[in-house]
Amino acid sequence: MDLDEETLFLVSQTFKALSDPTRIRILYLISQKECSVNEIAKTLNLSQPNVSHQLRFLKNLRLVKYRREGTTMYYSIDDDHIVHMLYQTIEHSKH
Repeated sequence: MDLDEETLFLVSQTFKALSDPTRIRILYLISQKECSVNEIAKTLNLSQPNVSHQLRFLKNLRLVKYRREGTTMYYSIDDDHIVHMLYQTIEHSKH
């Protein structure tokens, strides 16, 4: 099977997203429940600008989505495939 350039790029970007500990922590947290930026920052002891930066990266890859409630943005997983990959990798690392 041949892979086209766009598919290769998207796969590499997905693995890049999963190669960063902060993004893994964010994805794991929002796979459990929908969270606001401030809630993510507080729960993970991260700065709000850092969380916003990481969420923008993940949103551009369509791994997370958001909904607006007033002035607050709530983030959740946009692609269940990424959750399965994340959980399988976590389980693999425990063996």
